[in-house]
Amino acid sequence: MKIASLHFYPVKSLAGIAVEQAVLGVRGLPYDRQWMVVDMVGRFVTQRQLPAMARISVRFEEGYLMLEHPEAEPLAIALTRHEQPRLTAYVWEDACQAFDEGDAAATWLTQVLGDLRGSPLRLVRFDEAQQRPVESRYLQGETAHTAFADGYPFLVASASSLAALNQHLEPQGTGPLPMNRFRPNIVIEGAPAFAEDGWREVAAKVGTYRFGLRKPCQRCKITTVNQATGTIDVPGEPLKTLMAMKTQPLRPGAYFGQNSTLLAGEGQLIAVGDELVAMDATA
Repeated sequence: MKIASLHFYPVKSLAGIAVEQAVLGVRGLPYDRQWMVVDMVGRFVTQRQLPAMARISVRFEEGYLMLEHPEAEPLAIALTRHEQPRLTAYVWEDACQAFDEGDAAATWLTQVLGDLRGSPLRLVRFDEAQQRPVESRYLQGETAHTAFADGYPFLVASASSLAALNQHLEPQGTGPLPMNRFRPNIVIEGAPAFAEDGWREVAAKVGTYRFGLRKPCQRCKITTVNQATGTIDVPGEPLKTLMAMKTQPLRPGAYFGQNSTLLAGEGQLIAVGDELVAMDATA
């Protein structure tokens, strides 16, 4: 069993970036969900409300975060600014301190995405001086915190699980779907389909990093969004199929992947091809 791919998403709900290796942090891979789009009251905005966010690609260039869209000139955001005004940004019920990236970014986002029910859009950056804790009731003795991710610093998914889902989608003519529908950080290959749902930990076979798999990831409307076009081609899928598959028999809803924390290995390198070992929840 090994790592098939690594991904991070600098701006929540915009396109992701695949990397061959990364330095592990408690909050996740470097820059993961460090920025977020918000409405005029600071509430987070995602592809749930604006599927076209998927069409904005993200890259880094000489000290800048670059946002690109087919219908606009690129937007450059300096990585080291600290003089921006502060505001409170909201992810679900969590209130987070954030830096406002300014009027130029707000104008650019509203230009390419439109407004949200009359509200203009703004871009904010997570204040790294704070900690946004992971919900403690799912942890097993560790402490964990994250930036603007929905709730956890890492999402682990399995290539075999995606293959199994696509087998169920094939007779309906609604697949195959790529892994980017599920926006994982770490994709594993070489394990049986949905084996990850029975793991308590997964660790480097050679090395020091370990992840705690703490909560099955309940999937939402974003999985129905074509990440290349920002459109919903088949409403309701793959959510309907995942629900029918009952990947979590005791939980209602559609589940795919595992929300995870870093148990050990902060500052260590993780890389595509790393061999992994898993510890079952019953062990």
